[in-house]
Amino acid sequence: MGQIDARGQACPLPVVRAKKALSAMGEGVLEVLVDNETAVHNLEALAKTLKVEAVGEKRGEDTFAVTFSKGAAASDGQAGSAASCPAVDPAPTGGRVAVIPSEFMGSGDDELGAVLMKGFVFALTQLDELPETVLMYNGGVKLACTGSSSLDDLRTLAEAGVEIMSCGTCLNHYGLAEQLEVGEATNMYVIVEKQASARGIIRP
Repeated sequence: MGQIDARGQACPLPVVRAKKALSAMGEGVLEVLVDNETAVHNLEALAKTLKVEAVGEKRGEDTFAVTFSKGAAASDGQAGSAASCPAVDPAPTGGRVAVIPSEFMGSGDDELGAVLMKGFVFALTQLDELPETVLMYNGGVKLACTGSSSLDDLRTLAEAGVEIMSCGTCLNHYGLAEQLEVGEATNMYVIVEKQASARGIIRP
């Protein structure tokens, strides 16, 4: 069994290291150690994307282990913990991605910027061709959290099948992890991957 100790490493390093190791190995088991639950969820989501089994468990006060099983080493329990975790699948090639890095649109006056950003998110709902994914990071994650004036528009997009994804590290930084109302938390690797595979990027 291979092991990666990614404790103390910031997002997206645990995911990147795990993905490289899984790609390089044939059948077998890989254990990745991390020190927070967000990293566990990110690794379980990676397993879902790669179609391998993964089981996360807490080993100690600051240690979590995610065990990947690949090929014949995979157990018969196809409905393991990875299946119950949020799926983070790569955006289909050719799709468009909206990227929102702030709760404000433009610079100069934040009050005006907030009004413009609300209008921007609403305008996304009116497009003939909706984006396949909306990515939010830094202050942009606040738009998907409790109290945001853009929640209804984001819900409209989500109900239409648009992925709404917020940077997990950013949510934790602002203390908003428990206040996410629409979509799911994701990691920087997925944020980059989504943009790299997009046909076009829509920015405020």
